[in-house]
Amino acid sequence: MKKFFIICLCSFFSLANFAQKDTGKDHFEMKKMIQDNFVFAEKQYQYLEKATPSNEMPKTFENNRNVSSDVWWWCSGFYPGTLLYIYEYTKNPSIMEEAKKRLAILDTVKYYTKNHDLGFMMFCSFGNAYRLTKNSAYKKVILQSSKSLATRYRPDAKVIQSWEVTEGALKQKGFVGPVIIDNMMNLEMLEWASHNSSDKSFANIAETHANTTIKNHFRPDFSSYHVLDYDLKTGEVRKKVTAQGYSDSSAWSRGQGWALYGYTMMYRFTKNLDYLKQAQGIAKFILNNPKLPSDKVPYWDFDTPNIQNALRDVSAGSLYASALLELGQYTSGKEKQDYIDVAKTILKSLSTPKYRADLGTNGGYLLKHSVGSLPGKSEVDVPLTYADYYFLEALLRYQKWYL
Repeated sequence: MKKFFIICLCSFFSLANFAQKDTGKDHFEMKKMIQDNFVFAEKQYQYLEKATPSNEMPKTFENNRNVSSDVWWWCSGFYPGTLLYIYEYTKNPSIMEEAKKRLAILDTVKYYTKNHDLGFMMFCSFGNAYRLTKNSAYKKVILQSSKSLATRYRPDAKVIQSWEVTEGALKQKGFVGPVIIDNMMNLEMLEWASHNSSDKSFANIAETHANTTIKNHFRPDFSSYHVLDYDLKTGEVRKKVTAQGYSDSSAWSRGQGWALYGYTMMYRFTKNLDYLKQAQGIAKFILNNPKLPSDKVPYWDFDTPNIQNALRDVSAGSLYASALLELGQYTSGKEKQDYIDVAKTILKSLSTPKYRADLGTNGGYLLKHSVGSLPGKSEVDVPLTYADYYFLEALLRYQKWYL
């Protein structure tokens, strides 16, 4: 009888696990869509490689020309990271060689301490490189980058300061200790560093920052402010404003994605239920928002006027898809299915000609119609490296977890 019960129980869990997978027609459609996107990406990024100087990184395609950046730009890690995702699927050695060349010029950034973006720059790149190769040299780069990022921690305020306020517009506006919601993404590198070394201070910093952000950065409906300014001695919040959203009180769409992804990731490392609850609350705000379009690719800000005619932000959509697929790993029932379904809808939408470029166009980028900073009139309705990065990440996650 006991043996029979165990067999039944095992069968139940086996069926439950099977039920989480796509089956039938949808299984084959998703599999084909993922394959098609990676075949396209492999070819398209050859155009991007040729259009980008060997000592720089792609940035965008604007006014019918490719724009590149130096390695100090906050997005410098996304191009090698995207190449590594393409290699992970295709196993094309020439893609890996290009990734290695770009990693080599990015290496010096491991000592950079001028802002909080080391996670974007060094973990999206070297983190993926180490994951795929287990090359110890890449691990050393990640650990040194984590040390550099940790210098941004302000213990009295219990936050990682995002930007310097030594001169320029921030100083003129009276900022002291700006912290942006984007900073949640950079905590992944710190958590990884503690989990892969004996130095637990990195994780302590990450979790303290995450806790302070939960306390101060969110409204009751789980939407997030973009920028908070802290008194670095007392931890008092001096102001809550935006830099890239429609208004100080609006929900800037990509900011909600940084928050969703960030707390989902923090739960992965810590299993702290407060982080899971926060991620689920943010997901509820996004998914139940009446201003989220039917194709689930968000407008650039949830509160912009005349929203039906507003620009979409594909980078936010890619980010949502990837984050929701991971959140689905930690959830069950209808909630889990809702996360997966919305992520699938986004991926299917982004795979259509409305959002995905034709081969050989768009400067070599995969996706069109992202918005960097509309208030700053910078990178408006253009392709962006991080839109491509999170799109391919989401496709790989779907293949690994749900096919």
